[in-house]
Amino acid sequence: MTSPPTRDLLAGALEALGRRGHRVSDAVPMAGDVSRRAYLRLRLATGSAVLALYPPELTASCSRYLTTTGLLADAGVRVPRILDQGCPAGWMLLEDLGPRTLYQERERPWHELTPFFEAAVTIARRIAGLPPATVAKLNPRLDRELLTRELAQTRSVFLEPLGIAGGPEVERALAALCQRLAAEPPRPCHRDFGARNLMPLERPAGSDASAELGVLDHQDLRLGPPAYDLASLLNDSLFPPAAVEERLLAAAGQTDRESYHRAAAQRTLKAVGSYAAFARSGSGRHLPLVAPTLERALRHLRRVPETAPLADRFEALWRPVVAGGVELASLAPPLC
Repeated sequence: MTSPPTRDLLAGALEALGRRGHRVSDAVPMAGDVSRRAYLRLRLATGSAVLALYPPELTASCSRYLTTTGLLADAGVRVPRILDQGCPAGWMLLEDLGPRTLYQERERPWHELTPFFEAAVTIARRIAGLPPATVAKLNPRLDRELLTRELAQTRSVFLEPLGIAGGPEVERALAALCQRLAAEPPRPCHRDFGARNLMPLERPAGSDASAELGVLDHQDLRLGPPAYDLASLLNDSLFPPAAVEERLLAAAGQTDRESYHRAAAQRTLKAVGSYAAFARSGSGRHLPLVAPTLERALRHLRRVPETAPLADRFEALWRPVVAGGVELASLAPPLC
């Protein structure tokens, strides 16, 4: 089911596509992510494609996607081809890279998933190698203010409503973490480089070729902490076992483990706030990710000097949520 604004966007997009010669025989809504964008899989005379709809407040994001597509493709990153676009009107027609993200392959054993994570490490290195001056013009840097504001959202929409925010000392420790993280030399990063934005691409049966991935939702490309994309990859939705995590960190050349743990602590807490905010907007489908993501945050907070002295305090506050003893459905509005 789509909201009235989305229905209006869809009607306009389909009309425009028809005028441009795209024959649409079917349009099936796709599950979106923590975003106000909407996606539909279209059946065209030429095959399947994905229609992205951008509400008026996000049309600038549509235009950025045009730029980031070119930047990433030139760097050897596989991204969906743009088949057509009407960014001023809030729509874009994209190549369909397939029905399942890496996250949706989570039931596969880790010896099958690991090659895709290794491929993602290579992609993250290519993204980090983009021209910093060019990337800096796209979006605001992940600086101290933005990193702190993200955790302020987690506090206001998740920790405080559940009564697990802790006192001023907790807030000060997290602010210090963000300060240290922002002080690290910035590099280009995808911004949301997790399993839900990575698409395993089909390979011929019996092929010995290395795993390949397509990369989605790259319009938020910006400068950020050097370990940010790696922290996102290994701590967002699909969590590698410790041995696999270590192997991937080594493959990425991530020798500064403190930097990695700091980025992962901030990223996981930010993600919990995003899931809670999305639930408050009317969709609680990401709430099952809250407990494992918060548990991941606890693990990283113990390994960062700004927060390690309060590790037991964090554990006492948040363990009931991790253990499933707190009803998270209360974060979502009641159904009418």
